[in-house]
This record gives sequence, C-alpha cells and structure tokens, in this order.
Amino acid sequence: MSTAEIRKAALELSDDEKVHLAEELLASLDRPEQAAIDAAWGKEAERRIDALDAGGKTIPAEDVFRQIDNRRR
Repeated sequence: MSTAEIRKAALELSDDEKVHLAEELLASLDRPEQAAIDAAWGKEAERRIDALDAGGKTIPAEDVFRQIDNRRR
C-alpha cells in the first residue's frame, strides 16, 4: 500500500479514529527514554498541583516574562 493510499484511507476515518491513529503514529516516533521523561513530567505536574492545593503562591506570567527579559539584558 502506498503512502497516498494510506493517507486517503486515513482521511476517511471518523474523527475519533483519526485522533487515535494520530496518537499512535506520534507515539511511534518517541525514543525509548520518552516514557521516563513523560513520567517525570507527570510527577512534576502532580507536585505543582499539590503545592497549589496547599496554599502555594503563583506568579503572574507577565512578571515571569519581565524577569526573563531583565536577565537577558
């Protein structure tokens, strides 16, 4: 089956099937260490959520970007 035939068949799928196929194709590009990276980011996200739930403070994005700009100068 040619790439053009695969593309044509894929475009005939339902939206849900397209999403599932796209996810599978993208996952197939991941290097073996990607699972560990994804797990680490998942833990970091949970840590940040827990910190916010415990009363942690946030910094407005414009303040963060201003700090970054100031450091670059």
